[in-house]
Amino acid sequence: MMTGPMTQKATMEDVIRQLLVGVGEDPSREGLLKTPSRVAESMKFLTKGYSENAETILNGAVFKEKYSEMVIVKDIDFFSLCEHHLLPFYGKVHVAYIPKGKIVGLSKIPRLVEMFSRRLQVQERMTQEIAQTLFDALRPEGVGVVCEARHLCMMMRGIQKQSSRATTSAMLGEFRNNIKTRSEFLTLIGSKPA
Repeated sequence: MMTGPMTQKATMEDVIRQLLVGVGEDPSREGLLKTPSRVAESMKFLTKGYSENAETILNGAVFKEKYSEMVIVKDIDFFSLCEHHLLPFYGKVHVAYIPKGKIVGLSKIPRLVEMFSRRLQVQERMTQEIAQTLFDALRPEGVGVVCEARHLCMMMRGIQKQSSRATTSAMLGEFRNNIKTRSEFLTLIGSKPA
């Protein structure tokens, strides 16, 4: 049985046609003729993180350096799909680490966020995956990640609260063990320490 990209796309297109019928539409209607193909391409892009891995992203971008102060990359925009409803959630991720002999190229941090966000996700897991990946790759003094997001599954359906925002954090090493380090990070990204 063939399972290549073309077969997967054809299968996705069949599923989308069935979905259109299921919601009461006619997939042969002029405006919907190309919808199955468009949705299949869109899903392929929105879930491209499954075909990426952290080792490849970080390869060649970890450097020996004696710098030992906090490094922060904040306001990293992201878009993801909630694995429970396949609806988008989006927002910003703030990442910090304290080097212990190794630093990473700054552009690699947003690339990691992109990789993990371009999968079917829950915000809590995505936050933890970003933190743990950096911690494992760099073995720093600590890593802190804060993610702030709006979820269309809460805005468009269910509770329908337009102004709600979810905030998650993952604190490893010094960010977990040292309240001063955690507070400095939260202050620098504009959050209030708990």
